[in-house]
Parts: sequence; structure tokens; C-alpha cells
Amino acid sequence: MIQVPVYNQKAEKVGEIELKEELFGVERRPDLFYTCVVMHLANGRQGTHSTKRRGEVNRSGRKVWPQKGTGHARQGDRKATHWVGGGRPFGPKPRDYSYKIPKKMRRLAIRSALSTKLKENNLIILDKIELPQPKTKELVNILNNFGLADSKVLIGVPTKDENLKKAAMNLERVKTMIASVLNVYDLLKYDYLILTVDAIPVLEEAFLK
Repeated sequence: MIQVPVYNQKAEKVGEIELKEELFGVERRPDLFYTCVVMHLANGRQGTHSTKRRGEVNRSGRKVWPQKGTGHARQGDRKATHWVGGGRPFGPKPRDYSYKIPKKMRRLAIRSALSTKLKENNLIILDKIELPQPKTKELVNILNNFGLADSKVLIGVPTKDENLKKAAMNLERVKTMIASVLNVYDLLKYDYLILTVDAIPVLEEAFLK
């Protein structure tokens, strides 16, 4: 077990929590990070790009000039790819770029990313996050208490919190996520990870199976 301090919203230490080695004590795996990030970006592509092929352009199908006797090179119709307005020979067509990697690889990569955050002292455990109202100013005050006003911060919570979500919407550098759907891309993108005590069991349930 790994002993980690627990803080309140005022950045005051209020206790400690034991984190499992299997979740927060894994070696760094850059190879898995790369694989997961490429998958994440590929799955986010719309794939709606499209170009017209030779049979789709609106051009005459008539032969440009006779085959022989003109002194010109032999040509077919204006739909050929080398003519202005002709079809694209190997242009993109709509396709699905999404794919999946094995679940065990993905979970190992997330455990490795969580462990890296802890080893680099970029993981903060809070006893709870309570915002009576969805006010950005209140969330900014919490971040200021930890000196994270200018840092990119990912906040993991056990369940959906509308007040927290709305408070973070106006902050470009802050993102909130339910702990069970954390991904390697966001864990690497944001400098700091803030988790509540209640989010730890959710992480264990999601990524230690």
C-alpha cells in the first residue's frame, strides 16, 4: 500500500489514504501511452472527408480529339485525373477510423498513467469537492489554494456533479470527468490530477479487474 495525504478544499491536510500498488505503483509504459493516444485521436476523427473520383465529376465523356492526325498526345475524355476539373485518382472517401485495443492493455496504460502522476507529485487527493452553487469563482478559489491557477487540471469525481461541471466550463485549463471513464489521453494532457476520496474505489472497480 502507498500512503498519500488527503487535503480539504482549503489545501489543509486532514488525513491519509492508502492507495493500492496495483493501481498507483505501476512502472511507466510510454509504449502503451503512445498506443492509447493514437487510438483516442483516431476514434475522434469524423471521417467525413470525400473527393470525387473519375466517374463522379461533372465533365463530358466525349473524346477530347481524334486519336490520330492532330499532333496531340492521345487523350480520352475530360474526366481523366490529369485534366483540370477531372477526378481525383486516390482521394479520400468517407470511412470509419475508430478501432479498439485489448481491454487489458488499455487498463494497464491507465494504471501506468495514474502511477506516473503520483510519482511526479502531480496527484492531489481531496476529501470532497462541494460547490453549493455552480460558480466558477468558487472552483478557482480551490485551485488557487493549491497553487494551480495557471495549470492544466483534470478533476476526477465518483459520480456526475452538475455544479462542478458547470463551474469548470468557463475554465479552459480545467476538465471534470467521472473516474470510471478516465483515459490515457486526458491523463497525459493535463498537468495535475485531482481525485476525491470517493473516486478511488471507483477507479479500483473500473481498472483493477
